[in-house]
Amino acid sequence: MRRLMKATAVLGAVAVVLAASGCAKKSTDTTGSDKSGCVEKDAKKKVGMAFDVGGRGDQSFNDSAAKGLDDAVCELGFTAKTAEAQDGEAESAREGRLRQLADAGFNPVIAVGFAYSPSLSKIAKEYPKVNFAIVDDEAALGANIANLVFAEEQGSFLVGAAAALKSKANHIGFVGGVEVPLIKKFEVGYMAGAKAVNPTIKIDSRYLTQPPDFSGFGDPAKGKTAAEGMYDGGADVIYHAAGGSGGGVFEAAKTAGAMAIGVDSDQAKTADASVKDVILTSMVKNIDVAVLAYLKDVDGGSVPNGVTRYDLKVDGVGYSTTGGQADDIKKKLDEYKQQIIDGTIKVSSS
Repeated sequence: MRRLMKATAVLGAVAVVLAASGCAKKSTDTTGSDKSGCVEKDAKKKVGMAFDVGGRGDQSFNDSAAKGLDDAVCELGFTAKTAEAQDGEAESAREGRLRQLADAGFNPVIAVGFAYSPSLSKIAKEYPKVNFAIVDDEAALGANIANLVFAEEQGSFLVGAAAALKSKANHIGFVGGVEVPLIKKFEVGYMAGAKAVNPTIKIDSRYLTQPPDFSGFGDPAKGKTAAEGMYDGGADVIYHAAGGSGGGVFEAAKTAGAMAIGVDSDQAKTADASVKDVILTSMVKNIDVAVLAYLKDVDGGSVPNGVTRYDLKVDGVGYSTTGGQADDIKKKLDEYKQQIIDGTIKVSSS
């Protein structure tokens, strides 16, 4: 994949990383697929995607969105271009990234992550004929904006229950990337699930950064340090909701001979091979399904707008069983899952 660094006319020296793609070779650094079943690209069907910090290759949040884009390129023939956020960038950089994709004729444009909310609210008004979608945000509203959101608290309840069922120390932990309302949903759900199993369980919690510093989603070293402190303090299972920083949590778990829980993707499949065996389960958030469904609607001429929420009932969230470490508690987790779907258990999001 070619990466082009361009300074936008509006932003002067602000760097924007763009990647042009079609049916590409590797899901870790390109857009699309080499599958023989892919349809031919249609140059008139152009979709842009603006990744959050960490970008493609974070083995978590961005990669899940990228998979949905890849599937749309392969199945529907979209031509795609992606742009990636940089650590510590100004709000104007996010605006410039969205503006550049729109100016280049990409329609729709998908923003990955709540951090794009203020930028998208502004840019969508400037480009009323361009359709936009944003993942994980309900605040950016407009006739040309679709909000793809998830019931993270429900999936987190299930992995919290898993942590409590598996903990031998009666002591678990949570590492959040950035302390914002979205990530608090993960923490609250996780705690509720753990306490449903064991009301007396001890739960440590730590956030890596505070807004407007979003580097906590892309700093494995910080994730490792935070997890090491919890493992040294007696925790034996830690759940991370920290994007690319989660790789450091897995490393710490490996060193401590403990367990960790992944997020967004089935990380027992995507994490480095050296740490896959410490991953008890992952809270799976099917961003790829949401992205592909949105693009199918666009392709069919029925462009969504407003909020679409993906919860347990529609398999928008869930938990993974790759590696077999949760097989012995799967029956219990599925009972909790059904109770949430039925409404017997109500999981708070705050």
